[in-house]
Amino acid sequence: MSLFRTKNLDHMVAQSRAAGGLQKVLGPADLVLMGIGAIVGTGIFVLTGTGALTAGPALTLSFVIAAIACGLAALCYAEFASTVPVAGSIYTYSYATMGELVAWMIGWDLLLEYGLATSAVSVGWSGYFQSLIGGFGYHLPTALTAAPGALPGVQTVMNLPAMLIMLVLTAMLSWGVRESARINSIMVIIKISVVLLFIFVGARHVQPANWHPFMPFGMSGTMSAAALVFFAFIGFDAVTSAAEEVKRPERDLPIGIIGSLVVCTVLYVVVSAIMTGIVPYKNFAGVDHPVSLALQYAKENWVAGFVDLGAIVGMTTVILVMAFGQTRIIFAMARDGLLPKRLAVIHPKYGTPFLATWIVGIVFGLIAAFVPLNVLAELINIGTLAAFCLVSVAVIVLRRKRPDLHRAFRCPGVPYLPALAIVFCVTLMTFLSQTTWIAFGVWLVIGLAVYFGYSRRNSVLHPAD
Repeated sequence: MSLFRTKNLDHMVAQSRAAGGLQKVLGPADLVLMGIGAIVGTGIFVLTGTGALTAGPALTLSFVIAAIACGLAALCYAEFASTVPVAGSIYTYSYATMGELVAWMIGWDLLLEYGLATSAVSVGWSGYFQSLIGGFGYHLPTALTAAPGALPGVQTVMNLPAMLIMLVLTAMLSWGVRESARINSIMVIIKISVVLLFIFVGARHVQPANWHPFMPFGMSGTMSAAALVFFAFIGFDAVTSAAEEVKRPERDLPIGIIGSLVVCTVLYVVVSAIMTGIVPYKNFAGVDHPVSLALQYAKENWVAGFVDLGAIVGMTTVILVMAFGQTRIIFAMARDGLLPKRLAVIHPKYGTPFLATWIVGIVFGLIAAFVPLNVLAELINIGTLAAFCLVSVAVIVLRRKRPDLHRAFRCPGVPYLPALAIVFCVTLMTFLSQTTWIAFGVWLVIGLAVYFGYSRRNSVLHPAD
């Protein structure tokens, strides 16, 4: 078994150095902005209101708890990403240390997580977009504003804006990662400017009395909110999916992963503190634009308009980066023979996995158009937490099996820090609903059937089969 794992690792490293692969065009600034682009979006503009209803003003503590879990996992990601700079994120790292079956299962998990994340954020984007154009007196036909059954008592056919934004961003990704990174950087600067504007304006209207009681639902409510707002941090791991397109992955990937996480944690804590300081937490019930609501409470309506625009831009970058991560995982799995080889073909002009990119865009664009948001959000958090647990285990395994391997970045405190990451992630998973666990189990069973029915027989590691 040890030899099998070593062969996997050497196979991955050889791929990262092979000619004719993905283009190495990304630097540390691109990666930090890519991470911020994936993280700052739905979490800060939508989930802060829902989290406040669950934890009250202690939402700030919930964000800190979720950030600690992510931060511990981020250190593990940084070691792997700098050591094995190959496309595919945690799928690649599992493949290198724990074998093909484990790698397939986590890759299968990530296909669902990243894909549904893009669909879910597209639906949120659609809501803000319709609100924005509604302010100018323009309204889409009701039938095209939401998925069937999403609006009680209202007959709808599809969510057209959600599908269109997916297709537009898919076209951008298919044309080249360098171009997509430039556009992402511009949009990230815009949305961070909007967040900073909210902090500057909102801080003057905070009423400290609204922070009392600080923890109205006790530690249980705080932990439940942490499990919920964990979704707000999903994205930094998407940075690792770009490993094969980074100029100096040994240095730049740890900077991109940890840097983006630190920036976003600070922003989340400050924004949630200001929000709950302006608006009593109970008043966020039924609100899908909590940041704008806080400004309306403060009678700063002119800033609220900018926040709506920032939310649209913010969600756009989340969709862009998560879709990017999805296509690179598919590319890595197809290159290993676990998915059809055509999905690993690089376009001769654009240097991207063209077919895989468009399949992702079309499939999850249709899901965004026809599936309600509450259904989409079911599995995202549990899939990510499972992935974080696995990468933490993988770091421990690789330290024992390959102590000789050069590591440009070393996760401190191994095996204790990765073990702590596992404890944090598993704890958060226990606060998710039973329905989520059942649905996650069903998806994994389907993945096993696909693996033994197709993937194993076509794998590059099992040519005899």
